[in-house]
Amino acid sequence: MELKKIIEALLFVAQTPLQLETLIQITEKTANEIKHAIAELKTEYETNQSALQIIEIAEGWQLTTRKEFAGFIKKLYKEETTLKLSSSALETLAIIAYKQPITRAEIEAIRGVEVSAVLKTLIEKNLVRTCGRKDTVGTPFLYGTTQQFLIYFGLKSTDELPSLEEINE
Repeated sequence: MELKKIIEALLFVAQTPLQLETLIQITEKTANEIKHAIAELKTEYETNQSALQIIEIAEGWQLTTRKEFAGFIKKLYKEETTLKLSSSALETLAIIAYKQPITRAEIEAIRGVEVSAVLKTLIEKNLVRTCGRKDTVGTPFLYGTTQQFLIYFGLKSTDELPSLEEINE
């Protein structure tokens, strides 16, 4: 069976981006063969002006619809709630994204307010996770962002976050 079609089927049914290692395990093909097949699929979707596209996100690939169809898709799923974050949650999330791994006390020192409830909400929404403990007095938890964070913000990795200079411009 053609590798390109196997990858297309896998991307179609996957709920989250598929990473290269996963595709290698499932298909038993090399990284180069998989990357080549994905590149061909991307070209086919583009050439055919398909409503679908393959995007590189959260250190993997995902089959998605093009953004110009978002309005129609929203109407289809109008009953589903969208993820909304308060300004305090967004501020805390930004601090974690740029300073990770970071402790709750360090976040509170930057924000100047207590963040336990906001942190709990971000963990419940799977945007933040504990990623270890800091080797200091009390060994507090360290927090970092999740794969869901990358998916939500459409990033391949946190390296794509805008720099502080870009934000200030």
